[in-house]
Amino acid sequence: MESVIPFLKWAGGKRWFVNQHLDGIPAYTGTYFEPFLGSGAVFFALKPNRAILSDRNEDLIGTFLAVKRNWQGVQALLRRYQQLHSKRFYYWMRRSRPRTATARAARLIYLNRTCWNGLYRVNKRGEFNVPKGTKKTVLLNSDDFDQISQALEHASLLVSDFEPVIQQAQQGDLIFVDPPYVTSHSDNGFLKYNEELFSWNDQVRLRDCLLEAKKRRAHILVTNADSPLIRRLYEKSFSIRAVTRSSVIAASPARRGIRPELIIRSW
Repeated sequence: MESVIPFLKWAGGKRWFVNQHLDGIPAYTGTYFEPFLGSGAVFFALKPNRAILSDRNEDLIGTFLAVKRNWQGVQALLRRYQQLHSKRFYYWMRRSRPRTATARAARLIYLNRTCWNGLYRVNKRGEFNVPKGTKKTVLLNSDDFDQISQALEHASLLVSDFEPVIQQAQQGDLIFVDPPYVTSHSDNGFLKYNEELFSWNDQVRLRDCLLEAKKRRAHILVTNADSPLIRRLYEKSFSIRAVTRSSVIAASPARRGIRPELIIRSW
């Protein structure tokens, strides 16, 4: 089955995982759960028949829903924005507050593709505040919004905390979890991407929630920072494998490069 290329660039995105480790995912017969959706790279690679996708970021989930329901309208707006793109237009779009779901989705995709380094960051008021980047391409050759919409056809998209979503998983389901990193990666700006931080207490709450899902015999796959704290959090009940990946979205070039990562599994 041919995978779908994600249409967003997202901090902590899992394209590296798709390219290097996707074959390690076990066969499963149930529903695919992803409670920290981001760009959805793993979802689009697997293209499951049933999925529940969620994130706390309302703008992100709204964008996925708009592409699912009206990809033609989103693509038409992006084509227009390609013609209008300039420094002045970028900052006008950054200040804008579109009224329709289609226009809000096109705005987020436009800003994601033309802002500095594809970074999603908002201030405490929830306002997108990333400066204009150097890229000028709004519509990409890899774009296939029709195929993306089809991949999302059998997926439920929710604005939600992770806990009520994971609690739905049962035997035969697969949960892929990629939470915000707050330990060894805390110097790369991840804590500043959203107005609400993902705290250490949230990491513990996530682990406890996954332990309960494991008792229900759901398959669990977690990626997280390679930190002694994270290792201690999972080592008694899960299998842990250390890997490396490239980081290209840090706040400064000096902080980019090869990063340690953990792949945590219930099998």
